[in-house]
Amino acid sequence: MKLASFIHAGQPRYGQVLAERFLLPPADFLARHPDLLSVLRAQALGELEQALQAGAVSVDAAQTQALPVIPNPGKLICVGLNYKTHVAETRRADSEHPSLFLRFNDSLAADGDELLRPAFSERFDWEGELAFVIGRGGRHIAKEDAFDHIAGYACFNDVSVRDWQRHTHQFTPGKNFPGTAPFGPWLVTRDEVADVRSLALQTRLNGSVMQQASLGDLIFDIPTIVAYVSRFTPLSPGDVIATGTPGGVGDRREPPLYMKHGDVVEVEITGLGVLRNRIGTDSAAV
Repeated sequence: MKLASFIHAGQPRYGQVLAERFLLPPADFLARHPDLLSVLRAQALGELEQALQAGAVSVDAAQTQALPVIPNPGKLICVGLNYKTHVAETRRADSEHPSLFLRFNDSLAADGDELLRPAFSERFDWEGELAFVIGRGGRHIAKEDAFDHIAGYACFNDVSVRDWQRHTHQFTPGKNFPGTAPFGPWLVTRDEVADVRSLALQTRLNGSVMQQASLGDLIFDIPTIVAYVSRFTPLSPGDVIATGTPGGVGDRREPPLYMKHGDVVEVEITGLGVLRNRIGTDSAAV
């Protein structure tokens, strides 16, 4: 299934993506599971599919406003420096373990949202990535069991305010400006992705390709990430992990290239859709 979160008739909702329409679960199912996070926590994806088949309500996608796929994850964990091309362009040394940082939920944005560059920074940069959502929780998860814990996959853009990212050795400030991490346009459930390593990622700025890579090029693959993260913290249904960006970020180009007001940035991953956002300016941030 392809599942999206959105606002319809003033209420947050979710449903199955079907061409230009969304199929909402019936009212009794929504009463028990008001959002995708509660569906995942109840291990109810199969029940959701049955409910949609039995009594879905069809709505025009044009009459909805997109939300991040999971607007309220319990954990939002990002992997840095996870492609050789990005490690090379940053001139950093190889790492024995995944480099991790956290994002706040209010840094998430939806497909189609305007991403606001703070007016006090010109270094507003893209980072196209694959994100996956945990479907079954666990601790000390073995690599060979990792995919059994994944609900599905989506596009992610880890947009960074580079000067604030580099105020110190900690990434947190530059990675957590509100509404700077678009996540969507939908979640493709794991059963529809035969081999995630075969997917291709492309990031475009105003139609020009900035990043292009295979998900098979990850330094630390998804089983390694799941096993490593679950060693130090329990993973729960609905947790989101972004897997890192390939080379081609604007900050490391010669000369550097950053996103400006009116630009359009797109992240596309094979079979997972196109995540598209326009850049605006937060003029209050002076």
